[in-house]
Amino acid sequence: MVVRAMAFERIQTGVRLEKRLVKVLKALAEHRDMSLGDLIEGIVLHAFEGRTPFSEETLETIAQLKQVYGLELTAADSHRLKEDGGNADHDPS
Repeated sequence: MVVRAMAFERIQTGVRLEKRLVKVLKALAEHRDMSLGDLIEGIVLHAFEGRTPFSEETLETIAQLKQVYGLELTAADSHRLKEDGGNADHDPS
C-alpha cells in the first residue's frame, strides 16, 4: 500500500492551554520524534472520527509524563477549567 502525501496549509494560532497539559504534550511529541503541531493534529483527527489516537504503550507513557509534570486533570475536568487571575480570555456567554 502506497501512502501519498497530502498538500495543505498550516496557520499559526494563539491557542491557550493549561500549563502542565502543554508540558505533557511537548514531552510526548519529543518522545515520538514529532512536532507538537503534528501531535495535536493527529489527536484531533482521531477524535473527530471517534477513534483513540494512542496505543496502550503510548497511554502508559502519557501516564508517566502526567506524573512527572503533576498533571491530575481528566476529561471530566475539561469543561470546568477557569484561569486564575486577570489573564482569562473574555467569554461573553
